[in-house]
Amino acid sequence: MKLLISSSILGAILLLSSKAIAITPVDIELSLLVDISGSISASEYDMQMQGYQAAFESERLQNAIINGTEGQIAVQLIMWSGSNQQQIMIDWSLIDSAESANNFAQLVGDLARPFSGWTAIGSAIDFASPLFATNDYHGYQQIIDISGDGTNNAGLSVAQASDQAIADGVDTINGIVITEDQNVIDQYANQVINGDSPFLLATTDFSGFQQAIENKIVAEIEGSRPVGAISVPAPGTNILFAISLICIFGSRVLAKENTHETV
Repeated sequence: MKLLISSSILGAILLLSSKAIAITPVDIELSLLVDISGSISASEYDMQMQGYQAAFESERLQNAIINGTEGQIAVQLIMWSGSNQQQIMIDWSLIDSAESANNFAQLVGDLARPFSGWTAIGSAIDFASPLFATNDYHGYQQIIDISGDGTNNAGLSVAQASDQAIADGVDTINGIVITEDQNVIDQYANQVINGDSPFLLATTDFSGFQQAIENKIVAEIEGSRPVGAISVPAPGTNILFAISLICIFGSRVLAKENTHETV
């Protein structure tokens, strides 16, 4: 009987180990949420996408990826606008070399705008949050990176969606705004960014977006803070993160595997 129990335990350990191996380790799991609402003109859309493309083509960002602890990151790109307007444009992709970064950049450059409408920031966060659980990657950080040029005018409460995403296991929500409007900056600073050491970057126009998004993603990979970042961490967030980090880090692989088994 003891031998039978030991064999069962060993079998379970081996099964768990094989499943863990199937999950690819990365430095960060990064979900890029790109605002394509009606306030963004066709030319501004082009400049925004050119900024993302140029960022992933940059040697600086590519070196940051390759020189990370795991030497690779997982990235997804979602476009969003109104309350029911969210679309995965590039699903989770492994970037582990200059070649794969350039390939991702080319995909970004080829994307066509799928829709345009209201500005539902909370709904975009709510759409992206559960997609980490089934992506077959295990990162040290799960980061939602949302860009925008306006305040919320549709969909879910921004603050509630942001808090719920953190409660559900997303580590950090960072933001980048393309505006001089203080109301937009304030909403992103006080309601959007959240979690472990979040930050917000503001650029006054789309022409400066490429450098800003490059600085932002490099900082997220390196775990640093870009120059000029606005930081308004939620009260108690860092303490809660420290307490829960061990449990979250250890259980994330199991949670993903359980999700796959029920599909």
